[in-house]
Amino acid sequence: MSEHITAVTDASFEQDVKQASHAQPVLVDFWAEWCGPCRMIAPILDQVAAEQAGKLKIVKLNVDENPQTPAALGIRGIPTLILFKDGAPAATQVGAVAKAQLAAFVTPHLNVV
Repeated sequence: MSEHITAVTDASFEQDVKQASHAQPVLVDFWAEWCGPCRMIAPILDQVAAEQAGKLKIVKLNVDENPQTPAALGIRGIPTLILFKDGAPAATQVGAVAKAQLAAFVTPHLNVV
């Protein structure tokens, strides 16, 4: 993980994601250690997290270590990215994407002042 991305767990998901500041959307990366595409998008997520610091919070949830949250959200494949806005899922992206696609996915949901 980078300095801009934090890990969340089943236990912390409610507080870290659903009750996060309404000023800042939260992008959750559902991933696993063995997932090749998950490893491919990790550096892209790091770049976007650094570029959008203060506007977007990015967190990662390991689906092997935390099975309850992905099951509750109906996640069937990884990597899955879910953008939460005001505590609720606002958009979902399944599969590895290029940086431009990731930026296009999150930008409409950012609170630009």
